[in-house]
Amino acid sequence: MRILLTNDDGIQAPGLRALYRELKRAGLEVHCVAPISEMSAVGHAITFAMPLRVKEFVENGFRGQGVSGTPADCVKLGISTLLEAKPDLVVSGINAGANVGVDILYSGTVSAATEGVLMGYPALAVSMDTFHLQDPGEQAAWTARFVQDFDWSAIPDKTVLNLNFPHCPLSEAKGLTLCRQTPVPYEDWYEQRNDPRGRPYYWLDGVIPPEKLDAASDRALLTEGHITLTPLRFDFTCEHTLEYLKGTLKRS
Repeated sequence: MRILLTNDDGIQAPGLRALYRELKRAGLEVHCVAPISEMSAVGHAITFAMPLRVKEFVENGFRGQGVSGTPADCVKLGISTLLEAKPDLVVSGINAGANVGVDILYSGTVSAATEGVLMGYPALAVSMDTFHLQDPGEQAAWTARFVQDFDWSAIPDKTVLNLNFPHCPLSEAKGLTLCRQTPVPYEDWYEQRNDPRGRPYYWLDGVIPPEKLDAASDRALLTEGHITLTPLRFDFTCEHTLEYLKGTLKRS
């Protein structure tokens, strides 16, 4: 199996390096194309008003190509140009920070996987519920086994699998749980602070209110210690509203 590995935390991020190591250890062919610098929360942005640069990274058993662009850029450029042969699977991660609920709209990690499925390839997004990711070796090894054992041909077109690990040792996790994405949005606020020269700046913060969560949703289950897996299909058409509008516009 040939893997295109990417992320949004950057090509030197510990989550990507751990996943690269474990996928290679499992005997898979891994080609890494990832942003040179951190590109968290850039969503599905692509670069078209300036050129993309590529830098080779070869160090400590790792080989990859860093791109001066977004996660979606990396997948588009990797598949169309940089890889000598097409991948069997696109894997994005391991991301520092969960990607559940509305995170999928902001996430460069999920967007990289989404670009893969839009180009016709199965894709997996992988994240862990902590922003202080050191070396998630256990989670990376678990993911490598999942990648090997799963029947990727059974996943429909335009569908991403979104995998999230809880913030605990793998031995303490409650196992894999299939679940829905939570529709509950963040309650956001901005903290105003002052820089050393006394000028104000603003820092975004927010939470998904736990009292509004469905107990069977990804955010709630991840908080309880489950490994969550959610299939995401990127067809935004609301069929119910479409049928309603057809009837309404015909009458008018």
